[in-house]
Amino acid sequence: MSLPHRDEWNAAPGGFRRFERTVRVGTGDAAWRRARGDLLAWRVKTRSGFRVVPDDVPAAVGGRHWLEAGVGRFLLREPVAVVAVVDEPDRVGYVYLALPGHPLEGEETFLLTRRGDEVLFTLRSRSRPAPSRFWRLAYPAVRVVQVVVRRRYLRALRRRGHGGG
Repeated sequence: MSLPHRDEWNAAPGGFRRFERTVRVGTGDAAWRRARGDLLAWRVKTRSGFRVVPDDVPAAVGGRHWLEAGVGRFLLREPVAVVAVVDEPDRVGYVYLALPGHPLEGEETFLLTRRGDEVLFTLRSRSRPAPSRFWRLAYPAVRVVQVVVRRRYLRALRRRGHGGG
């Protein structure tokens, strides 16, 4: 599992694809405060086209949520459990694991750090197809969606008003 209080993370176990990218989302204290609040309130997900259920509960260890995304009449519900949270003066973030019923097996980490005046957002994930036959067969399509969604995640905190990002 990725630990959000560490800069490095363990190698991906066999069969898992590893992804990590860091983007600058702003500068200064105001940008940090806004991005921190947005991150813990699941806005990376909601600004990327997901609905989080329950939506009034910040990311906290032990929290179980449904991440829902739909196109037309198709609704995808992804169950996840938050397994780690860090909330330090210059680092805040969380890790969730995909639970049975999710199209992927693995984890995602959403991490915000401050280096000097810069506010940086790091997205990490390890994933492979869920064990069900349906999701193994659908995996090529899921990978395409994953690429699109990751791009949205990386833009989600770079909103106007986040300190000149």
